[in-house]
Amino acid sequence: MSDRIYLDHAATTLVLPQVREAVAEAYARWANPSSPHAEGRAAKAALENARGRIKAALGWDHELILTSGATEAAILALGQARIEGRAISAVEHDSVRRAAPAAATIHVDAEGMVDLAAIPEGALIAIQAANSETGVIQPFDAVGAAIRDHGGLWLADAAQTAAKLPLPDADLIIVSAHKLGGPPGIGALLVKDMAALAPTGGQEKGYRGGTENLPGAIGFAVALEARGPREHLAALRQRLDEGVRAAGGQIVAENSKRLSEITSYRLPGTAAAAQLIELDMAGIAVSAGSACSSGTLKPSAVLTAMGWSEGDAREVIRVSLAPSTTAWEIERFLEVWTRFAERRRAA
Repeated sequence: MSDRIYLDHAATTLVLPQVREAVAEAYARWANPSSPHAEGRAAKAALENARGRIKAALGWDHELILTSGATEAAILALGQARIEGRAISAVEHDSVRRAAPAAATIHVDAEGMVDLAAIPEGALIAIQAANSETGVIQPFDAVGAAIRDHGGLWLADAAQTAAKLPLPDADLIIVSAHKLGGPPGIGALLVKDMAALAPTGGQEKGYRGGTENLPGAIGFAVALEARGPREHLAALRQRLDEGVRAAGGQIVAENSKRLSEITSYRLPGTAAAAQLIELDMAGIAVSAGSACSSGTLKPSAVLTAMGWSEGDAREVIRVSLAPSTTAWEIERFLEVWTRFAERRRAA
């Protein structure tokens, strides 16, 4: 598979070599961190060291509850927050919407920006830092101010922005290791004030049950510390946009501020499935929407929330980058996609 081009990093990115080495070493000396014997105490000390390193790398001075990933963090926050009412933006990740099926919906405009005037009073408000399909970044300062003005708590899904952008000034923040070169199966809920959550019993100071994942926590810390620079990605994303536009494609949320790592494109008249097959056969991996929903027959809930028709939404693919992405990989993608677009127009 080494000759293939991987441009689906928003779904999961490659585990960094340093992380693989650190996790393997941790497994070799792992004991249950909750056990009272010497081995357990050593494991507990290593766990707390990893927790501190994760917080330091993220620039977070408050509490951190380790979880099995972003989904569990969302379930914990939405299920245990000590505040009446739940409201989520219409473009939240599927896992967030599933965690609060009865929550009120806060709509977005055609560029994916949340309607801050629609924030309800005194509720837990789930508004993501950036969208996993379009890359659209919400205005952190304005979102935080609006939620505070309405007496609410802000739950920010930062799974796609952690280690890429500064953390939002939210009350609860979701992060995930496998989006940034860490191992799957480990994430965290960052908590500004533990009094905002009702404890559930068990580990993590009584806020999560189950044996602590020490190797995962160590891998998470190493991934944050080892992640490469991302400054070059803005130019790569700009080149993608220019090439797609020149080939007759449409850029989703083109006028919004977007992450350099994530972008979505529509090829009018061509189903996303056909594009994915063509690219895959050429050795290029991309996706259609988030990994949690791309295998379904339903159009993207994010795009339909932005006002896209179901037909147009089914013609959109997502391309997502990582610090390891190269200019050659971008040019190869554009070569294959442009050639395919020309054939479709000539058919």
